[in-house]
Amino acid sequence: MGKPTGFMDSGRIPPERRSSRERIQDYNEYYHRWSDAEAQTQGSRCMDCAVPFCHMGCPLGNVIPEFNHHVYKGEWQKALNVLLSTNNFPEFTGRICPAPCEASCVLNINADPVTIEYIEKEISDRGFEQGWIKPEPPKTRTGKTVAVVGSGPSGLAAAQQLNRAGHNVTVLERSDFIGGLLMLGIPDFKLEKSVVQRRVNLMADEGIEFRTGVHVGVNYSVDELLENFDAICLTGGSTEARDLTVPGRDLDGVHFAMEYLPQQNRRLQGLDTPKESEITAEGKRVVILGGGDTGADCLGTAHRQGAEIVHQYELLPEPPVERQDSNPWPQWPTILRTSGAHEEGGIRDYNILTKSFTGTNGQLEKLHGIRVDWAQDENGRFQMAEIAGSEFEIEADLVLLAMGFIHPEHNGMIEQLGLDLDDRGNVKVNVNKMTSIPKVFSGGDMVRGQSLVVWAIAEGREVARGIDDYLSGTTTLPKTFPE
Repeated sequence: MGKPTGFMDSGRIPPERRSSRERIQDYNEYYHRWSDAEAQTQGSRCMDCAVPFCHMGCPLGNVIPEFNHHVYKGEWQKALNVLLSTNNFPEFTGRICPAPCEASCVLNINADPVTIEYIEKEISDRGFEQGWIKPEPPKTRTGKTVAVVGSGPSGLAAAQQLNRAGHNVTVLERSDFIGGLLMLGIPDFKLEKSVVQRRVNLMADEGIEFRTGVHVGVNYSVDELLENFDAICLTGGSTEARDLTVPGRDLDGVHFAMEYLPQQNRRLQGLDTPKESEITAEGKRVVILGGGDTGADCLGTAHRQGAEIVHQYELLPEPPVERQDSNPWPQWPTILRTSGAHEEGGIRDYNILTKSFTGTNGQLEKLHGIRVDWAQDENGRFQMAEIAGSEFEIEADLVLLAMGFIHPEHNGMIEQLGLDLDDRGNVKVNVNKMTSIPKVFSGGDMVRGQSLVVWAIAEGREVARGIDDYLSGTTTLPKTFPE
């Protein structure tokens, strides 16, 4: 490495966040930019560790020590070339990936890991600013046509890889925006939509066709899909939300997170929501059920909309502040995480089971819950038990269900195609990502279940490889997953 003692000389210093008081007044991204010197210092912390476990943590196999070295040396274009060799969209992963690479960093055994995620963001942002990231259409075309159904990160990655292989790619998106959850699910304060649109525009300039408002199985038949394309790539995501079947669930004021978050994203794009279907936290007592990233996204959005008070409840126990002996490095650390949204306010609580909702005239007024305890049974599995006498109620005007997703939507396209599913309700594929129907492939959350943006991109790259091999009899696209 360029500076073998860098990790001893300098500590981990991420980019500075804008103050909470300032940022809850708008929907702009959290972070200030590093100076050249700050970025190079952080790059210098990458160790000469012999076995870079960060590669194990990264599903894309990003060549992390090499781009860190180039950043330390101030060789930004070389760093970008290394990063783009494995990652189609570092401007996304540098903003919204939870960085499993950092959890596996060798420094993380007993110190703070390298700021890999923020270095990726800095490299990609400079790449766009300097004009190094530009359209790269293929030199020749194969004449083969591929439909990519779904335009989230997995679909976009598959589309870009297939286009690079020379195939004619059409992306079909049921929404009116290209980008999937990148565009309509993730708030702007984590990922400004100009960043997504910039990439979509570049891909269009590379020759990829984007069609919005095309809902396969609803306004575009699966027969047309099979007839019009030589291969089909299904990357529609895991969109069936986990529901809460308790009394009062049907009261007005209880909503899925993905009913709530897209509305605010649409407003910021200049689109109005009909008053009768508007969901807002303004002036309301809000309860968020679910302690993950989606719950934090709801929390940050509620702050910006002017909620009176926000509680965030989690069924599971509060995680420890530090790793436990049962959770050693380089495993993903199960620890308490504080996001930018949590810094801004709100009340977090754990070990809470929602029993019912009540209200009058069809309008939510209260959440009724009970505290629970978790204990291991004789097989080592944790079992939940309600704590007698711990029942409580809380006044609430808006409850947001952010409890994750269970599998892709089966009604419509999947049922009409007759695809085989696995025991979790996800689309079943073979080693080449082909489904049970010839020439129909699938990847991303439709296959894996709900996962991370970095896994979505990796899955998209891999399904593109399977489709290219099917259409061409061989493939030169890089392999993402090991044999």
